[in-house]
Amino acid sequence: MRVLHADDRMVVIDKPAGMLSVPGRTEPDCASARVQQLYPDALIVHRLDQATSGLLLFARGEQAQRELSADFAERRVGKLYVAVVAGRLEGDGLIDLPVGADWPNRPRQQVSVDGGKPSQTRWHVLAHEGRHTRVTLEPLTGRTHQLRVHLAHVGHAILGDSLYAAPDIAAASPRLLLHASELQVAGQHFVCPPEF
Repeated sequence: MRVLHADDRMVVIDKPAGMLSVPGRTEPDCASARVQQLYPDALIVHRLDQATSGLLLFARGEQAQRELSADFAERRVGKLYVAVVAGRLEGDGLIDLPVGADWPNRPRQQVSVDGGKPSQTRWHVLAHEGRHTRVTLEPLTGRTHQLRVHLAHVGHAILGDSLYAAPDIAAASPRLLLHASELQVAGQHFVCPPEF
């Protein structure tokens, strides 16, 4: 875990893939515990999936947490991810499909016209890498597993996704190739390129 920025209002880290954002039921080691060792007043503002790497924001104190959480809730925060997906995408586009819990198969989520919440993901092609495509993903909403569900549903699952991809695509990478690479919040812009 690398601390990329710290001031009296916020802390921004580069969370490695495989690390929980907050404590799990049986796993106390997590990004928030490690950040609190350095900054005891640090409080989580948003989360990344355990398998996702990249920029994770913490607030310094309860007032900053309320303000920054409101920025997320009211969509005043810009988030950009980099992913490598199966197959060949061209250009750019918008995935507009509702996402909701897949209750019998938790923690999985699913595209659900009936019970899902409105969910939108913008995508843009960066490069073609053999049979795969490197893209940027901009979640316009913040549903659990939204990017992973959306890309899998349209036939371009993220490489290394053991939850949503077909076995050959899940096995194509030892880790999920999804990284939170840019974060624009409270007038600041943080950039952290992926290591894949």
